[in-house]
Amino acid sequence: MSEHPQETPAQAVAGMVDHVLGLAATWTGWDGKAAQVDDRVYTPHKAIRRVADHLIDHLAELEARLAGERPQPDHWHASATTTAADLAPFTREDLDEARSRLTRLARIWVNRLGALTEYELDHSPGEGWTFRELALHLKGSTYYADALGDLS
Repeated sequence: MSEHPQETPAQAVAGMVDHVLGLAATWTGWDGKAAQVDDRVYTPHKAIRRVADHLIDHLAELEARLAGERPQPDHWHASATTTAADLAPFTREDLDEARSRLTRLARIWVNRLGALTEYELDHSPGEGWTFRELALHLKGSTYYADALGDLS
């Protein structure tokens, strides 16, 4: 029996986005009823927004730390807030936009993480998680899409 190599940080982020977009492809028939998960409410637009915001937030952190700067404080409203835009129908056009946005963000992450050495991934500058840990943390962004699940 052969052993599978451990997932790379880049694969973790790209795989998360693939998972989210796979579920999002089933959301164009969404009935408008928000999913209540834990103490939060989720809709297709909110799930996509949260995944994108999470990717942007931690990318800004990674880049600031590599530049020797302190990361900007996080002022997202996060998943505690549901906006009017989050409640809109999720159309084929919205799915296309989500695919473009999240695929590009994933590619930026894959390129950035791929440019780092194993040492840099595990001994990252500044305070906070290593960049390997940060990528594995982002993998958990599937939570937002999983809150809605497959709506086929």
